[in-house]
Amino acid sequence: MSKLAPKDLEKYGIRDVESIIYNPTYSKLAEDEATKGECSFTDNNTAMVDTGIFTGRSPKDKYFVDQEPSNRHIAWGDINRPISKEIYNELFELTTNQLSGKELYVVDAFAGASESSRKSIRFITEIAWQAHFIENMFIMPTEDELENFEPDFVLYNACKATNPNYKEQGLNSDVYVVFNIEDNKAIIGGTWYGGEIKKGIFTMMNYWLPLEGKLSMHCSANVGKEGDVCLFFGLSGTGKTTLSTDPNRALIGDDEHGWDDDGVFNFEGGCYAKVIDLDPKSEPEIFNAIRPGALLENVVANEKGEVDYSNKSKTENTRVSYPIDHIDNHQTSLKAGHPKNIIFLSADAFGVLPPVSKLTKEQAMYYFLSGYTAKVAGTERGITEPVATFSACFGEAFLPLHPTDYAKLLGEKIDKHNVNVYLVNTGWTGGAYGVGKRMSIKDTRACINGILNGSINSADFEKIDVFNLDVPKSLDGVADNSILNPKNTWEDKDAYDKKLKELASMFIENFNRYNNSGSEFDFSIAGPKL
Repeated sequence: MSKLAPKDLEKYGIRDVESIIYNPTYSKLAEDEATKGECSFTDNNTAMVDTGIFTGRSPKDKYFVDQEPSNRHIAWGDINRPISKEIYNELFELTTNQLSGKELYVVDAFAGASESSRKSIRFITEIAWQAHFIENMFIMPTEDELENFEPDFVLYNACKATNPNYKEQGLNSDVYVVFNIEDNKAIIGGTWYGGEIKKGIFTMMNYWLPLEGKLSMHCSANVGKEGDVCLFFGLSGTGKTTLSTDPNRALIGDDEHGWDDDGVFNFEGGCYAKVIDLDPKSEPEIFNAIRPGALLENVVANEKGEVDYSNKSKTENTRVSYPIDHIDNHQTSLKAGHPKNIIFLSADAFGVLPPVSKLTKEQAMYYFLSGYTAKVAGTERGITEPVATFSACFGEAFLPLHPTDYAKLLGEKIDKHNVNVYLVNTGWTGGAYGVGKRMSIKDTRACINGILNGSINSADFEKIDVFNLDVPKSLDGVADNSILNPKNTWEDKDAYDKKLKELASMFIENFNRYNNSGSEFDFSIAGPKL
């Protein structure tokens, strides 16, 4: 029975609603996904959906309403584009017209497991699988919490609506993702991709929390049996989800977290993992999480519902969302204490960064503000060789404020809680992409284990030229300790030196953007030197 009546949505501008399906059960969602033809199902009855032409986010279609006082805090530019209140009003009417007169799904959920930091979010959509995605990805309230649930923010998803007037309005396309901070609303139109919902709320958490003196982070997190918390920062494809999912440590979350005075907490109630080339032997926890209740996106299956995870014909960005209780070893509370270790993950396709380095506080700030990884051939049209990618704070696409706002909070917390910070390369060794090979998960796990059990601190260290990184000479579990110094793995040492300097120059050029950010962010001395 719905706890909302259709008239309750009139205050949100939605009229003549046929009925409301409120916080539906997974069985109800599966029934609707099947009867409405939204999803097909695998051989173990996991729902599969195709998100249409959009198999990833549309970053050029994201806007913030330009108004006081939020426009004084937002870092305007290519990532955070302004839109006038007048154009927003036109898009809002387009959105509410699309949702009016329909049967709608309304999901009330929390973003943030910390009661002192969480936000109450109301989601409105006409699509069953999107309600499914929302229930997987956010924290579902108890019956008692729903009794007095009042949303802090409302997200309208009108994916079937497209904007015919975008050219006259000076917008990028007929797709729109718009945040109205003062009205506590977001509207989505024209794209069916589920990740827009997830990252939309992450974007807002990245606005709210730092202004409250709390750090918001694009990272995964887990906790050991002794209560030692580890954070894993990294861009897509660096291993954030895989490496934080550990049978010996409880998973707090795989992607988005906050850090307040009580410790670390998950923003979400589920995981959103890449499944391209998913291997049950190397990633059994994720593989076993794909069962009824999970939702696969853009995978290819045969008539029997058997999924071919190696098939990239729809996209390389195949995904699965699932509630975190699909991972056997997870932190039930979705929160823990302050971190003992922080790990920055980079998939270096140039093959010159070491598998693991111990960072000073200054180096930690440098690599956090750099947010480096590399794209390789085949991941995007036109890329034929490795391309360095720098995304401040390992998530610049979702940061409404200036990167240094987040870095300042991180530095303060590293100092206050005496946190160890490491850089781990999950990319290439023995040469650049096309010559060398990808770092084995086994060796990367050994590096991670050395950090988590503290054995890395008793290792002898040596310094890598140019980047001046401290690397251990040996670590338990690494098949061949010579790989810890990447130069050892290259047959052509001159080629290594050349590639090392090439990557260093890219780091230096990128970090020039912070030259005018004040002396407290003059961390270039902690970066590579040519």
